[in-house]
Amino acid sequence: MLTRVLRPAAVSMRAVPRVAVAAPKRAGMRSFSSSVARRDEFESPFGINSLYKVSEEEEMLREAVRRFAENEVKPKVEAMDENEKMDPEVIKGLFEQGLMAIETDPELGGAGGSFMSAIIVIEELAKVDPSVSVLCDVHNTLVNTVLRKYANDDLRKRYMPRLSEGMLGSFCLSEPSSGSDAFAMKTTVKKSEDGKHYIINGSKMWITNSAEAEFFIVFAQGDASKGYKGISAFAVTKDMGVEIAKKERKLGIRASSTCTVNFDEVKVPVENLIGEEGKGYKIAIEILNEGRVGIGAQMVGLAQGAFERGVRHTFEREQFGRQIAKFQGMQFQMAQVATEIEAARNMVYNAARLKEEGRPFTKQAAMAKLFASQVAERAAGKAIEWAGGQGFTREQGIEKYWRDSKIGAIYEGTSNIQLNTIFNLTARELGHQ
Repeated sequence: MLTRVLRPAAVSMRAVPRVAVAAPKRAGMRSFSSSVARRDEFESPFGINSLYKVSEEEEMLREAVRRFAENEVKPKVEAMDENEKMDPEVIKGLFEQGLMAIETDPELGGAGGSFMSAIIVIEELAKVDPSVSVLCDVHNTLVNTVLRKYANDDLRKRYMPRLSEGMLGSFCLSEPSSGSDAFAMKTTVKKSEDGKHYIINGSKMWITNSAEAEFFIVFAQGDASKGYKGISAFAVTKDMGVEIAKKERKLGIRASSTCTVNFDEVKVPVENLIGEEGKGYKIAIEILNEGRVGIGAQMVGLAQGAFERGVRHTFEREQFGRQIAKFQGMQFQMAQVATEIEAARNMVYNAARLKEEGRPFTKQAAMAKLFASQVAERAAGKAIEWAGGQGFTREQGIEKYWRDSKIGAIYEGTSNIQLNTIFNLTARELGHQ
């Protein structure tokens, strides 16, 4: 296993003095240090920085994740894809490297890092395997973030240390009859007669990480007459009676588990309500905005990984006595794809920075997710063509990027949903309601 070299990334972009944050040490706990970046680490003396400007710790994080992905994940990618199963050693490695609690407070076992740090991790993992990337993404940007932002201190102290050390999380929102219309859910919740438990009944579908997860954030309808305002969110563990049912056989990201999750009279302690009753819709809407930036980062990493493999092939193969890369027609195609990847990356980074600054970023997140998913599909498709017949075979590993790219237009809000969001917000900005 790669020796752990990560340190918590900078917490924010604000101008504050550097301070040390020491995490309390427990037996078997990783050793962390944390710092808040100084303004001079981010700002150029010549004016505003580029979106590429990251702290020293964020750059160290990128390099460490890149090494982990190349050394520990890459050798397992083909077998995981063929077997449609995540290697447990990969999940273990992600936790050991501190990549599953990036924004979690050091006091709760995490790295105390920035949102941008999470985006960097997701992007770097996706260059090697988007399946591993989305496992890490959902755990960080959805599961951990819901607890960090909306749960009370008791829930955070009970579950976040375990989610930092080895307990995988899953986010249960979608259902057979409620995909894009997420709030048309049929899963119900009611209080027990003694008032000590909530009782959940229903099924969730298309749930990422569900086969390996031990912890679930579950959304359920408590009063259908209230519509979306009757929905609440709960912290549920597998041992409460959660049943993992059908596992989907998918086109892409096959190592990432996607299952139906059933709840049959599942009793959840009243203390496991996240936030307030009837506020689950608000949690879901806000958290998915962050999740879309994560999916954008996954698609950018995927596009970059496919691009690099495709370009490498054009320099290794000769036709008509010349490297394929020497033909102008090929060069123009590669230049176009490189430009689109750069644009998508900057859109993702911009949305991430806006989120960190506490500024509105819903439209930018939707744009980043939409465009990055389109670029990923085009980049992966072109990479296959550049490799010709070899690109079409599974042995090269290039076609996997194209299969994996298709999900980008579907999960955490389809492309049509993103377009709807972008239009509505743009129209509002222009004064048209």
